[in-house]
Amino acid sequence: MITYVGLMNFTDKGLQSIKDTTKRAAAAKEAAKNAGVTMRELVWTMGEYDLVSIIEAEDEQALAAFSLATAMQGNVRFQSLRAYSSSEMDAILAKIP
Repeated sequence: MITYVGLMNFTDKGLQSIKDTTKRAAAAKEAAKNAGVTMRELVWTMGEYDLVSIIEAEDEQALAAFSLATAMQGNVRFQSLRAYSSSEMDAILAKIP
C-alpha cells in the first residue's frame, strides 16, 4: 500500500451543509474502500486546510479515482501528497551516492 497525506478545503457547497460534515466523512470512508483506498485517519483542522487525512491506496490510479469521485461531490477540494515511512526513506537515502 502507498501512503498519502490528503489535504482538503471546504467549498461553498460544503460550508452550506457543514453540519453534515461528519456524516459525509463516514460516507467517504466507505466509498474509499470501494476504490481500493483506506482512510486511516481523518481530522478537522483550523488553519490553511479544513481537513487532513492519512490515506493508503493500492496504487496511484486507485487514489486518483477516489480523489475524482470525492471532488465530484462538490463539498471539498482535495490535494494529496505522497508520504514515506522511515524504512521507505532509508531505502531512498541508500540510493544516494
